[in-house]
Order: sequence, then structure tokens, then C-alpha cells
Amino acid sequence: MCQSLEAAIRHPEGGRPAADTREVVNAVWYLLRTGTAWRLLPHEFPPWQTVYTRFRLWRLGGVWEAVHARLRKPVRVAARAAPTLETLRVDSQTVKTGHGGPRGCDGGKW
Repeated sequence: MCQSLEAAIRHPEGGRPAADTREVVNAVWYLLRTGTAWRLLPHEFPPWQTVYTRFRLWRLGGVWEAVHARLRKPVRVAARAAPTLETLRVDSQTVKTGHGGPRGCDGGKW
């Protein structure tokens, strides 16, 4: 599957040289880590259009899901957890119950 995706992103002769796949992945990680916009990607990375196109092709081709599935088991085993998800944990701070208590006043504030 990945070979066909790589073939799809190659440019015909005379076009722009293909960007290094590792640099594209590094750019995606940078975008995820910083939350910046595609167009504000630093110049050290390939052009934002190239990074976005590859990211989109990989997403549509199921590459990200395949990578996640391949890494899930070793990471969970290293964390001493079951290799597959067995429980669902919900943080009470992030779940809105809709049953809030009465609003009080804080004596320390004016």
C-alpha cells in the first residue's frame, strides 16, 4: 500500500524533485506539536503544500491508522498495560454532567 502512495506523489520528469519522506513526517510532527497553520510551516521543512498533500494522501490511504495499529501493542506492553484496550477511563473533569450545584460566592474575592 505504501509503495503505491509513494508512486502517486512522484513528479514527472522535469518537475520539482520529490521531497524527502522523513522531512515530510518531521513537518507533520512539528505541526501537531505546535498547532500552527499549514501555511506557517518554517522554511526548514518542505513546502507546506507538499506536506499537506502527502498528509492527505496518507490519511485517505489509511497509512496513519496502520502506523497507529502497528505501534499500539508494543507501546502498551512497554507501559505494562494489556496489549489491547480493555477498559475505558473517563476523567470527571472533562465530562459535563449537566447537574451543576448552586453558585456560591467566594469570600476571598470582591
